[in-house]
Amino acid sequence: MGKKTLVLGASPNENRYSYAAVSRLTRAEHPTTAVGLRPGKIGEVPIQTGFPDEKNVDTLTLYVGADNQPPLYDYIFSLEPKRIIFNPGTENAELARMAKDRGIETVYGCTLVMLTLGTY
Repeated sequence: MGKKTLVLGASPNENRYSYAAVSRLTRAEHPTTAVGLRPGKIGEVPIQTGFPDEKNVDTLTLYVGADNQPPLYDYIFSLEPKRIIFNPGTENAELARMAKDRGIETVYGCTLVMLTLGTY
């Protein structure tokens, strides 16, 4: 069984990294939830909008720029993830510090590269 993952900032646009991440995560058999601004689908995974209530999230992987993250802080922490991956362009020292203070592992990396290298 893979790591339950929530992709925050998922897009139905096939040219977006978040789209590729959801596709690769599901191919690697990680149970994946996609949350974005617009509804849609990535393969068989529906893109949910708003703040869906998810339990037992192992990893939250971010595809939302730092400037747009503050309104999401409460939601992110309500998920109680074990780990947050800050993909390139999402780096946020404030959110990383808040996560570490809560005992959440933070990783500055790329979900796609981690999956390719087997370090996910």
